[in-house]
Amino acid sequence: MSGGAPSGDQARVSVRVDAPPERAFRLFHEELDQWWLRGLAYRTAGLGASALRLEPRVGGRLVETVERAGAPREVVTGRVLAWEPGARIVFEWRGVNFAKEERTEVEVTFAGSGAATLVTVTHRGWSTIRGDHPARHGLDVAPFLGSLGQWWGELMGSLRRHAAARTDA
Repeated sequence: MSGGAPSGDQARVSVRVDAPPERAFRLFHEELDQWWLRGLAYRTAGLGASALRLEPRVGGRLVETVERAGAPREVVTGRVLAWEPGARIVFEWRGVNFAKEERTEVEVTFAGSGAATLVTVTHRGWSTIRGDHPARHGLDVAPFLGSLGQWWGELMGSLRRHAAARTDA
């Protein structure tokens, strides 16, 4: 896994997944709920019952269905802006504490490297989110982007482990 120094308003993380690009792309979106970590840092439901999915099309939603008191509730975190199977996904990202007009953007690319794929996540647009926003956890720009890169690094490590555990990859 690699993560360069944060620049501007983005964090970027790359991980090598032992699967060709088309398979890595499918694992990313079709099995999102299986590899995306659980807990308060990663899901609205924390460790509670939830299902995370990315609808596979431009305009599709990144949505978490949360079970609370027997009633499911959908929390939409973003919408798909670009859908290029085997190559690239771009989606809007909105934290649950974002105002209606606040949004960032996540781009995920899948580049073949022999029998493996370099999956790179770039989360950008943070310069449009005010400096004292709760999503920044009181951190200045560089430390915040570093922690965001670490957060995505943990998620991409989970994707890599999930892909390695698959026997049908």
